[in-house]
Amino acid sequence: MKKFVLSFELIDSPLLVICSIVVAIGVIVVMAWAPRRVGRTIGVAVAAGGVMYLVARAASAAQVFDGPLPAGAARWSALAIAGIAAGVMGVVAAPRVRRIVGVVVILASVITGFLGVNSSYGITHTLAAIMGVQTLDRADLPDTGRDAAGTATWENWKPPADMPSSGTVSALSGDSRIPSGDFPARDASLYLPPAALVKDPPTLPLIVFMMGQPGSPDPTSLAKALADFARAHDGLAPIAIVADQTASGDLDPSCADSAKYGPVATYLNTLVPQWAASHLNVSTDHRLWVLGGFSNGGSCAAKWAAEYPEVWGHLLDVSGNEYPGSEHPDATIDEVFGGDAAAFEAATPAAIMGRTPSRDYAGHVAIFTWGQSDSVFGPGQQRNALAAHAAGFTAMTHVVTGAGHDGPALDGALAFAIPELARVLGLAPS
Repeated sequence: MKKFVLSFELIDSPLLVICSIVVAIGVIVVMAWAPRRVGRTIGVAVAAGGVMYLVARAASAAQVFDGPLPAGAARWSALAIAGIAAGVMGVVAAPRVRRIVGVVVILASVITGFLGVNSSYGITHTLAAIMGVQTLDRADLPDTGRDAAGTATWENWKPPADMPSSGTVSALSGDSRIPSGDFPARDASLYLPPAALVKDPPTLPLIVFMMGQPGSPDPTSLAKALADFARAHDGLAPIAIVADQTASGDLDPSCADSAKYGPVATYLNTLVPQWAASHLNVSTDHRLWVLGGFSNGGSCAAKWAAEYPEVWGHLLDVSGNEYPGSEHPDATIDEVFGGDAAAFEAATPAAIMGRTPSRDYAGHVAIFTWGQSDSVFGPGQQRNALAAHAAGFTAMTHVVTGAGHDGPALDGALAFAIPELARVLGLAPS
């Protein structure tokens, strides 16, 4: 039961609609029970909702949130507060049944507001993802069989008749867990495309991806995008690991090893690659390896793809910070870099790219994407794309129309980037 509740789909389900209907019916009952107070109830609800909307918009303008607040989030917050206010009006007046209905309206309004705001962001699909806990089944890793099948490309791959119609999404936990050393990483997630599940599977490209902060190693968006690609390409797609670069939704290690947060860079750039190479049928050619991420994860991806070009052949930065710790530079300098501002500045992706020989990035593709209305992260993405191009990357940019710093920006970026990366990974014609 606990697993069902934690893994229940929150965005692509009718739950929000159902809760909204409960609120609407409850408010009607509250007002119908006391017709003389209808005007007062409506006035209080509208006033409370209006104040909430203005507060949310003002907070967004002041950049209180991590990126621009989706317009839907402000509206859902206002509607939730309006429902709560109407429920309170029912609670404070007799009879007892009306008070009970008022309590139901308050509770349903809280849930509706939570679901509505979450759906407006469109990123975290389950309570497990919001809470940062893993509910996927433990991964059953296939036998490695490099010598038997070789590397699959769009030219030489012929799917066997018994190939599964879909891939698998699972947790790298228990015996399948990636060792994280002294960094307290949460369990990563694994996507295996259909081609990886056949007898004597071929070697495939690898994507290591990281989500934002707050956030968790939730594979939902990436796995869906890769599954869509695999369906259109005879089961071929990269193998993907969604790893944890924060250790907690409330922490920001800022993509660097530190005494305070632990060796996060070592985990992602040494331990994860070592584990993948020894446990998965991934190519030994690192030109077929991609490091990517969204928001905070995108920032880490940009830094580490620049810093470790021998490990990561390509970069996918979705709506990333211009540099790690950009939202709180003073705290990052103090907590991560021991007060050394020069070291903090030297660790930005642009600085690393600027001092690295361009030959190290030859043949490396770097894709930078952002939402059309993302005025907080978009400009930094543009600057990093220019820096990557100047450093020797084959840099590409993509603006997701109608998106902000949200789920549609992530989904739109993946829909664009995966086919583009497939061309350099050998999974589609170049």
